[in-house]
Amino acid sequence: MTWRGPELLSTNPSLPDQIIARFPTLSLDQINPTVQLARDQMGTWRNVPLHVRARILFRTADLMRQRKTELAAWEILETGKPWREADADVAEALDFLEFYGREIIRVGTPRRLGTEPGEHNQRIFHPRGLAVVIAPWNFSLAIPTGLVSAALVSGNVVLFKPSERSPMMGYHLFTLFMEAGLPKGVLQFLPGGPEIGQALVKHPDVHLIAFTGSQTVGLNIIQEASHVSAGQRHIKHVIAEMGGKNAIIVDETADLDEAVTGVLASATGYQGQKCSACSRIIVLHDVYPVFLERLKQAASSILIGPPEHARNRMGPLIDRRALERVRHFVQRGKTDGTCVLDRQVEGPGYFQGPVILTNLPPSHPVVQEEIFGPVMVVLKVTTISEALALANDSPYALTGGIYSRSPANIQLARNAFDVG
Repeated sequence: MTWRGPELLSTNPSLPDQIIARFPTLSLDQINPTVQLARDQMGTWRNVPLHVRARILFRTADLMRQRKTELAAWEILETGKPWREADADVAEALDFLEFYGREIIRVGTPRRLGTEPGEHNQRIFHPRGLAVVIAPWNFSLAIPTGLVSAALVSGNVVLFKPSERSPMMGYHLFTLFMEAGLPKGVLQFLPGGPEIGQALVKHPDVHLIAFTGSQTVGLNIIQEASHVSAGQRHIKHVIAEMGGKNAIIVDETADLDEAVTGVLASATGYQGQKCSACSRIIVLHDVYPVFLERLKQAASSILIGPPEHARNRMGPLIDRRALERVRHFVQRGKTDGTCVLDRQVEGPGYFQGPVILTNLPPSHPVVQEEIFGPVMVVLKVTTISEALALANDSPYALTGGIYSRSPANIQLARNAFDVG
């Protein structure tokens, strides 16, 4: 089938005029025949023995391991991720392949339940059928590898739509599976824009949707998947991992050097473009001024530049839209609060250094909304109870942490944090 959709360009966020790949895409009227091609493989693939499906994952891991440095380099080029984190992303992808390959043998082998005379009950796992994977750009190899490999090894046929911001990494994953011996048609690589993902989610033949991305898009997918189309004989299952607005508490007993290092690693790692990133730092008043000054000094020393140079700890944001969003929130924070640091970077890329804002009310959009950039809001409180209440005063959080030498405060945080 010749794809008739618009061309999709992959560019280097450090040098936006540099095109690193061009991809053809589907047109919307080609969705139905593409889904049918996948459906044609379902009966055969689901009957492939577990150990054979697992072996394909292990072969894919072997190939990925051989090309680890190359894949990390592509991720640096396409998404602006610094060397250390790009290498870790490939390592995580390898872990997913190895884990799901072993796990399907463990849980997929039929197990007898009970020993009642005259009965032989077994627990047997069956694939759901046709799986759609809609993957993000910020972990452009690890997350799609996990979602795709879990679906494939379970016997599902997969329609894989990588992010339109990182199609090259999605293509590399697709070719690795093909080289490892995955039968043609069992995994379909479908680069394209949001309209492709929307059409796949709505399709009545889809059984499973695995998504990682923003809360807005994730909730839209859940809502759309709940609709049962005419002739649809199943309920779609959605696995959605969405964004977060995460806090770290620093109390009066904390080792401040350790706290500053940890906060910065979380807030500026991959330029803050992670759903797990810290963006709110809640500090007890006794150590607030000292912590804030040390945080400013440390953030001012971070090297920023093209991520292919290993000395640079921060690279560019993913694209102009991301940079404009960050600048919008920073300006709101400056207008309504105090800007302690705003490291803007000259050059052709979408660079933004660390930002530290203070004196903002807890209800302010900068404090409440996920920005997806290296923007930190430092909030002062008087008690650990107030700190925990403020940490939980967010519509969604995936992670939370505390720097403290107080066993009592650590236990309070362990019990009180509403995250995950």
